[in-house]
Amino acid sequence: MAYDHDDRHASNDDGTDRVSWLKGAAVSLDTQPALLAVACRLRRRLPGDETFGDLLSTAGVTPVQVLARSVSALRPGRESFVKELGLAGLQVWQSLSEATGRGRGDLELAILFTDLVDFSSWALGVGDAAALELLGEVGAVVEAAVIAREGRTVKRLGDGLMATFLTAQGAVDAALAAQAGLQHVELDGYRPRMRAGIHWGRARRLGSDYLGVDVNIAARVGEAAKADQVLVSDRALARLDLLGLQIGRRKRLRAHGAPRDLHVATVSPAT
Repeated sequence: MAYDHDDRHASNDDGTDRVSWLKGAAVSLDTQPALLAVACRLRRRLPGDETFGDLLSTAGVTPVQVLARSVSALRPGRESFVKELGLAGLQVWQSLSEATGRGRGDLELAILFTDLVDFSSWALGVGDAAALELLGEVGAVVEAAVIAREGRTVKRLGDGLMATFLTAQGAVDAALAAQAGLQHVELDGYRPRMRAGIHWGRARRLGSDYLGVDVNIAARVGEAAKADQVLVSDRALARLDLLGLQIGRRKRLRAHGAPRDLHVATVSPAT
């Protein structure tokens, strides 16, 4: 049987419509709230970091991190059931790598993260010039405290920084000294309030940066600290000389991505 031009055109239109319908159905299924909820519950129950896949946890060069970056880019701009399932598998892979020692570097360090609490909301009100002036004063105080304790500033992170130390004592002393120094910094009635998190672990050096599981954990410890607090993981606490320090009650760190057996405590100067 012969088809004329109009018949073939209609057939092509039908095929295009069918593909478009299938794509739309797939997208609709992939973004179903019920399926996404199932994927989130699954990731919470699986071993490893349930938030694995963010920029912090996939910044390295290990195979699992490279794959995770690719999976995270699969559905930019929207939630995706397929993406979450892919990350769930990589989450378990990363956890198994950590358990066998392949997810960490070979250099033991104290890792410090700091940032300013409520700085962003204040900066929005005063404008760029005042915000940059304050950040300059804060940076001078914090980095001087790091250098004085033989630490190294790895990178500046907006209103905070990441630094490494060869001893946990140096990291704690630097954080406390920085907080004390910031008591004398004020701009237009605003006094910066710094929080700090410290963890002891093995980091993998990549150029001038450090990456790895314990770097991620240190960042989680920092995020859990409150204004004017220095929060220290139990691994770092075990390496401190407690003379002249006051240690708060140890508690389990209930932060996304933190190991279930990780405990932290606040450290402050003894009164």
